Amino acid sequence: MAINLNGLGQIALGVRDVDASERFYADVLGLRKLFRFGALSFLDMAGLRLLLEQSREGTRIEHGAVLYFRVADIVLARAALESRGLMFTDQIHRIAEMEDHDLWMTFFRDPDEHILALMMEAPKGWEPGS
Repeated sequence: MAINLNGLGQIALGVRDVDASERFYADVLGLRKLFRFGALSFLDMAGLRLLLEQSREGTRIEHGAVLYFRVADIVLARAALESRGLMFTDQIHRIAEMEDHDLWMTFFRDPDEHILALMMEAPKGWEPGS
């Protein structure tokens, strides 16, 4: 029997303070809170669940996967997040020139120092502010 592993259902991030992380992802990033079960908070990322799991005291927070949020307009998305107090670690920059588009990104961190990014697949020749 063939299986299909083409889609993810959930991503988990370990956090020090689930309340603070829930506020960051819901209030700053605008993700919709799905439900809460004790020290576990579940948010919706366009059909992919984000699980914020409070680590036990003294447990090291692992920083593995980077979450890349696809946006239609990276300049507007960044400005909206900055207006909510989010600090970015870099400027919007082109990551790669593809055959039919360019890939642009800008990075930031959550309260637990997980690396996050905005990404936009832009038409060839697009520049921020154009």
